[in-house]
Amino acid sequence: MQISLNNTLYPGLSAIQVGQNRVDQAATQLASPATEVSGRTQSSDFQLERLRAVDRPPASDMATNIVELTQGKIQVQAGVKVEKASDEMLGTLIDTYA
Repeated sequence: MQISLNNTLYPGLSAIQVGQNRVDQAATQLASPATEVSGRTQSSDFQLERLRAVDRPPASDMATNIVELTQGKIQVQAGVKVEKASDEMLGTLIDTYA
C-alpha cells in the first residue's frame, strides 16, 4: 500500500497558511498608523483633529478587520485539527499494515 504524504498533509497545511495570511492582513490593517502632524498650535489643533478623523478607519472597517482576525484564527485551528486527524490516521494505517 502506498500512502502519499502530499494528499494527507496538504489540506491542513493549506488551511493553516490561508488562515495565517488572513490574520496577518487584518492585523496590518488594524495596526496601520494614522498620519501624525507635529508643531501643534491652537489654530492647528482643529486641523489636526480633522486630519485624524479623515485618516482614522471607519468603525465598520475596524469591525470587519476584527471579524477577519477571528475567522483567520478559526481557520488556523481547523487546519491544525485536520493535521492532527491526518497524523493519527496515518499512524493507524502504518500500525495496521506494518
